[in-house]
Amino acid sequence: MFTDSHCHLNYPEFVSNMDSLRASMVEAKVTRALVISTKMETFEDVHDLAMKYDNFWCTVGVHPDEEGVLEPSAEELVNLADRPRVVGIGETGLDYYRLEGRSIQDMEWQRDRFRRHIRVARQVQLPLIIHTRSASEDTLKILKEEGEDGSVGSVGGVFHCFTENEFVAKAALELGFYISFSGIVTFKNAKELKQIAAWIPLDRLLIETDSPYLAPVPHRGQTNSPAYVPWVAKHIAELRGVSVEEIAKASSDNFDVLFKKIHTRS
Repeated sequence: MFTDSHCHLNYPEFVSNMDSLRASMVEAKVTRALVISTKMETFEDVHDLAMKYDNFWCTVGVHPDEEGVLEPSAEELVNLADRPRVVGIGETGLDYYRLEGRSIQDMEWQRDRFRRHIRVARQVQLPLIIHTRSASEDTLKILKEEGEDGSVGSVGGVFHCFTENEFVAKAALELGFYISFSGIVTFKNAKELKQIAAWIPLDRLLIETDSPYLAPVPHRGQTNSPAYVPWVAKHIAELRGVSVEEIAKASSDNFDVLFKKIHTRS
């Protein structure tokens, strides 16, 4: 019924508790999860989960916040993307939130990494999982410069854990991307995000947990889990005045459309 479109189940919080985590997913009617890669050093752990469990898939990529890690070449990313059950490229994008005394100009290494991921995604025809924080202008600009403008040949993808404003949401939609909402949308102070979740076209909406982070109300402050993604769906349903079943079906159908390779990469 529910699909968690973004989680990090290779993290230590889950490794020794996978059986109980999966049991909680069954109880919550969460039938699928996409396990997201954040660096090359742990890609094999991510991929192993996707290979071991028939309702998990994975991505390949390096998170923009990761510094001092292995920097894959385009060829390496292409080769890893060809593995079974790899259905997306990322998590990739830009993050200027923690400059720590550096200027935006100093973050050229992030922009170079982002461009490499986009080019690989276009080469292998897999969608992008976009992370953007305090960097939406450059994120949108680079996507357009690299041909991800919604035209023929674009691979598209998803702006995950969306926390930007209405302008960015509309711009992402115009480029052909989906918008994914995490537990943040349930937070009391997320007023603008709630407004966006209320009007986003239903056929471009995804839900996620970003586990182990950002547990939704009423579990805020706890370790997040795919079993909590129904709370995200429930809140969005209330914002839109529809049933939670409608949000569950639409977001799961959208997952199928965006990550269409799940039907061929078993």
